Amino acid sequence: MKSPSSNCCLFKVKPIKFIFFRMFSSNPLLNDVLKPAPKAKVKKEVKKPKAKTKKKEKVAELILPDLNLKTQTVLSLFEDVEYDLNTVRYQKTVKPIYFTQFPKDLDEIQSVQLKKETFIKIVLPLIVAENEKILDDRFKLSKIIARKDTTDDEKQWLRQKFLEYKVKKGNIEELKNRMDIIPASIALAQAAKESGWGTSRFALEGNAIFGQWTWNGKGIEPLLKDKSKNHKILRFPILRASVKAYKNNLNTHKGYVKFREQRRNLRDKNKKINGLELTRTLGNYAESGKEYTKILAQIILQNRLMDFEPVRLENSVQKQELNL
Repeated sequence: MKSPSSNCCLFKVKPIKFIFFRMFSSNPLLNDVLKPAPKAKVKKEVKKPKAKTKKKEKVAELILPDLNLKTQTVLSLFEDVEYDLNTVRYQKTVKPIYFTQFPKDLDEIQSVQLKKETFIKIVLPLIVAENEKILDDRFKLSKIIARKDTTDDEKQWLRQKFLEYKVKKGNIEELKNRMDIIPASIALAQAAKESGWGTSRFALEGNAIFGQWTWNGKGIEPLLKDKSKNHKILRFPILRASVKAYKNNLNTHKGYVKFREQRRNLRDKNKKINGLELTRTLGNYAESGKEYTKILAQIILQNRLMDFEPVRLENSVQKQELNL
């Protein structure tokens, strides 16, 4: 049986806005105009020129709407904003560039390596952004638990999270267990496997990165499907909605209890959440079972996806999580 998932997913998509990267630097021509003239009959004092300091780049979100962007346009954008995966690996930060869809001609890139790198550059910020939202929620939950009394707003927030994570009877322990990140290495590997590195029909037509099934939601009919099965591939309005649904799927569905238990064990031992170790718990995601987990591990190792696990968004605030 293919990856189990929620029967339907509803997302409110905010109006898309453009916020571009800007560099702030001094204007030498303006400096020349504003420079005061030397006073008459006064010997000019020769001063050593001050070393110019490069001002820090101000980073803001950049959201790319549905414009049927060509791959070459995407590559040019990456070059303009100096988006380089080697830099991401070294600095452990990624620019908040959010694509709403894949370029339709991504598969036309002749270089396999360039195609993979382009795919990772598109998907990685979406994965990191959703993980940071989850970490923010964990931080808020830890503060609520640490206090004896809760406000009405906090109680309402808890009710919403119980619904979001499908936790029954207000079980705080189960909420803590489910409210956690999906390692970037696993998310990237599964996205690559399920979407053909962003080139599958489901990814291009329905922003379906993770191949989630639906039986009564809005989906895409598979061309080659067993007649005994009546599922469709879940369609999404934007790529980030697919990432959010995927994380909700792993964090709530009964098929991934072992994944969540192993993740919690790592937390309890104050160990890093290791994606390569957790791949062994995802046999239920595909019909091939154990063979599927081996493929995920192979993708992670061959493409050095473990390097992206500590990556955060540029300018994001690192929060100290309380022990839950």
